[in-house]
Amino acid sequence: QVQLVESGGGSVQAGGSLTLSCRPSTSTRSAYCMAWFRQAPGKEREGVAAIARNGLTTVADSVKGRFTISQDNAKNTLYLQMNTLKPEDTAMYYCAADLLGTCELRVGFRPRPREYNYWGQGTQVTVSS
Repeated sequence: QVQLVESGGGSVQAGGSLTLSCRPSTSTRSAYCMAWFRQAPGKEREGVAAIARNGLTTVADSVKGRFTISQDNAKNTLYLQMNTLKPEDTAMYYCAADLLGTCELRVGFRPRPREYNYWGQGTQVTVSS
């Protein structure tokens, strides 16, 4: 059973930056895709960014140009670099992995929660105006 542990959340002012990290309990080099999702109070969980095993990435239009997803296989860590944060970015951010081959990463489209089978507990990001 793979456990995903997120870190790096916090409170920042609008325009600030944060870097989220996701550290799986075991190697996820065999993961088909890794992704970041977020959920604000009263809203559905939405995809933010994803990276496939072959290095292909996609980010949601709402964060394009501000957020970057990357992974360091040597450190077995997934990252989400978030710049120029806005109050509407406030949410719980979740790391997710697909180890079953159900993800279909499409450039220009959000990752879809139903394609991911392992989830972290989340890390809170709060952006004040």
